[in-house]
Amino acid sequence: MPPDPPISVSAPVLHSLGVLCGVSVVLHSLRYLQVSVSEPSPGVPQFMSIGFLDGIPFLRYDSERGRMEPLTEWMKDGAEPGYWDSQTQISKRNQHVDAWNLETLRDRYNHSRGLHTWLRVSSCDLLSDGSVRGSDRFGYNGWDFISFDLGSGRFVAADGAAEITRRRWEHEGNEVERWTNYLNNSCQNSMEPPDVHVSGKEEHGMLILFCRAYGFYPKTIAVNWMKGDEIWDQETEWGGIVPNSDGTFHTWARIEALPEEREQYRCRVEHPGMPEPGIFAWELTSGGNLTVVVAVSVIAAILILIVLTGFIIWKLQSGNTRDGGREGVQIHLALLQESCATDADPTVFPQGGGRGVDPIWQPVSSNEGSSSGSPLCGSQDGSWG
Repeated sequence: MPPDPPISVSAPVLHSLGVLCGVSVVLHSLRYLQVSVSEPSPGVPQFMSIGFLDGIPFLRYDSERGRMEPLTEWMKDGAEPGYWDSQTQISKRNQHVDAWNLETLRDRYNHSRGLHTWLRVSSCDLLSDGSVRGSDRFGYNGWDFISFDLGSGRFVAADGAAEITRRRWEHEGNEVERWTNYLNNSCQNSMEPPDVHVSGKEEHGMLILFCRAYGFYPKTIAVNWMKGDEIWDQETEWGGIVPNSDGTFHTWARIEALPEEREQYRCRVEHPGMPEPGIFAWELTSGGNLTVVVAVSVIAAILILIVLTGFIIWKLQSGNTRDGGREGVQIHLALLQESCATDADPTVFPQGGGRGVDPIWQPVSSNEGSSSGSPLCGSQDGSWG
């Protein structure tokens, strides 16, 4: 019976652990060790599974405790809700599968009863160029039995007894695909490409350009400023690669330029989580420039409203002094009629009271209970329904 993949570490957990890679040496390694014995004894459980990250044990399950448990604080804090329950169930299932495998192999090798061991090592190495190297190896009584290599995508049997298992697993058809997906996804699913933002500001006649990369994982990243097609590293100042609270990283690079040469500068970002290097430029229509446009528009609207209000008040006061206010009333009524025709709010014009301006008109009620509103903008009987 082919075993299940041992356990999995979710993406947020791997982020908090710092499991992944960068440029073609092994940067980080993930190992799962499973050991089963046919005759357990005190201190030697029937089944045990331990996970190692860069050689450090970070989780463990054994048949005596019967539960998957964290071995480090960062593993405990980074696990998602329900993670330990699900991994406990996977380990219990693997415990039963391994016990069945030990019985099968004892019969196949014609061994007597006694102490026999079944060992499994699942390996996942993340290389510096972003690629993954993985394998799954099984051993019986300390000798190689069968293995799966991610690079070749093949099972390799160590002897005739293992050849029976190889033919059976390959005959089932989906085992190669299943192991390939497992080993690939164990390492690569947690890569996070950076979110890149470019900004600029002028100081003392010089343009200072910033290129900021946020939320990327692993921490290996290259951020460079380019002028034209050339990388200008000597003129660039870099910030450190700083961890975020969620296990990802952020960094920045800045460069000084002449304002008139702004369009010649680009930020180049390269990261294992990106399919290819990205080129980013400062867009003047974004960020703070949009804020300036909005602010200018609001100020202009306020100035227009002040001028219009002052003009109306002046006309009203002028009309009151020359013709007893009739001209002012006619002007304001005309404005109200135009407002009604365009469904605008007539109350945007001054109605007197509290501002030193005499009331131009008072609401007229044709129906009982309609004591407010303009008689010009309602229906002919004065109602507002």
